[in-house]
Amino acid sequence: MAVNYGSRRLVVGAHYGLRDWLAQRVSALVIVSFTLALVAQVLFSSGPLDYTRWAAIFSAQWMKTLTFTAIVAVGWHAWVGAREVLMDYAKPTSLRLVFYILAIVWLISCGGWAIQVLWRL
Repeated sequence: MAVNYGSRRLVVGAHYGLRDWLAQRVSALVIVSFTLALVAQVLFSSGPLDYTRWAAIFSAQWMKTLTFTAIVAVGWHAWVGAREVLMDYAKPTSLRLVFYILAIVWLISCGGWAIQVLWRL
């Protein structure tokens, strides 16, 4: 039995297109902003580039927050990219689910480690 859907075309899939495109662009802008802020901090601070200088750069609360925001953006960017690759190449659903879980666990672990490093929990 045929069902008439009218003039709208029935599209199957996850419908992530525009949201993923926007997520990639926004996360890339956050990553670039962080990179520029870090380069500016390194270039405009005086003294040798050693542990003390790096610790001084990341001691300010705004830099810790910007760094963590960039880490979240990298995780988000990586998740969207990994999900797209897995949807394209991991055809068995069970295999794709295993890879999704591994990717999620890995990205959350990296985020937790970043919190520990930045705020010395």
